[in-house]
Amino acid sequence: MSESERARGVRTWTIGELAGEFEVTPRTIRFYEDQGLLAPQRIGTQRVFHERDRVRLALVLRGRRIGFSIEEIRRIVDMYDAEPGEAGQLRYLLDQIAVRRAQLTQRAADIAATLAELDEVERRAREDLAGLTRPTPRRGRATRPQP
Repeated sequence: MSESERARGVRTWTIGELAGEFEVTPRTIRFYEDQGLLAPQRIGTQRVFHERDRVRLALVLRGRRIGFSIEEIRRIVDMYDAEPGEAGQLRYLLDQIAVRRAQLTQRAADIAATLAELDEVERRAREDLAGLTRPTPRRGRATRPQP
């Protein structure tokens, strides 16, 4: 942090501090930097992250948690800085949430159907196994084969 930033009380973070705060690895943060989602200031070889980077990292991680691709996240976080500004970002985000919700609802229905099918297959398999392992009743007297 420069002297003027320190004098103004500007908060900055190291990669380790952000990694700890967001419970990710520094490698994850470097990946998002390589993808152009974060742009920390460089002082020599050290990365210095400002509030903008911290907010963008929070948005990126939230987007990943709900299943957005890197490209979808890029559009959302880039709108944070561009016109039409936050309103456009929020409209796009709401559209993407609707799409993701529909996909997840369909996936949940598919999973429920698959689980029901597995329950039925398991029930039949258990019945079949029980039928195979029941002792067969013997009729009459058992005889041993003569050598």
